[in-house]
Amino acid sequence: MELWFSEFHTPDVKHSIRVNRHLYSGRSDYQQIDIFETPEFGRVLTLDNNVMLTERDEFIYDEMITHVPMSVHPRVESVLVIGAGDGGVVKELARYDSIGRIDLVEMDPQVVEACRIYLPENASRLDDERVHIYFDNALRFIRRCSEQYDLIIVDSVDPSGPSEGYFTREFYGSCYNALKEDGIMVNQQGSPFYQHDAEAMQRSHKRIVTTFPISRVYQAHIPTYAAGYWLFGFASKKYHPIDDLDPQAWLKLGLETRYYTTKLHVGAFYLPAFLEKMLEEVEAR
Repeated sequence: MELWFSEFHTPDVKHSIRVNRHLYSGRSDYQQIDIFETPEFGRVLTLDNNVMLTERDEFIYDEMITHVPMSVHPRVESVLVIGAGDGGVVKELARYDSIGRIDLVEMDPQVVEACRIYLPENASRLDDERVHIYFDNALRFIRRCSEQYDLIIVDSVDPSGPSEGYFTREFYGSCYNALKEDGIMVNQQGSPFYQHDAEAMQRSHKRIVTTFPISRVYQAHIPTYAAGYWLFGFASKKYHPIDDLDPQAWLKLGLETRYYTTKLHVGAFYLPAFLEKMLEEVEAR
């Protein structure tokens, strides 16, 4: 008998992946956690039946949410990562010698435990001496922070259930206060293609625009995410994502990447016409 995992992107659209083995299934205090072995995408982590990452394409997401801000800010020493209990974002950050501290706030310890066992490559740098893991509600955690971080990466799931609070004006204001005077925040903004996702993206962008003096949206193409088209938000107190990019300084670091390049960095901020219009609609209100 064939086994397939299917995720509904809308009530009328679903994405299915053939499964070889169901490696892990657990119900935490917060969500259903499953890890599958698949022939096409390798191991796949799902939370509440939504794909969070696959071994095949996780590098796209992790590189774009990490290296874009890291190549703009001239010296990142302290980073706060919200979510990302799988360890992929931490793995990319740990490649930078300039970073002295990485605080990871993840509400669900069972996600971290499962990924350590079944996705060890992703979780390989969670034990780096610079990494400090806090199993806490990020909303509560960040309210206690003031001008502490050079960079905040918000790697939350979509704006529903326990993660809904990570897309509010209050949360973005707390991120602003937790950043140093030249700090940057990046977050995942979802897909602009399906109506429900697009409306959530617009709400989030409007709240960020009213909080940060510099706010831009950039894009990446991730096959297993809704419509294969994903957005990130870049919000900054000082640095512009293109004008303040220093390609030569980043290239001198000698970091090998599979998706991110400094040329792609610039292009990622040039958006299709329909998306520009969607963003302009909320910016004008």
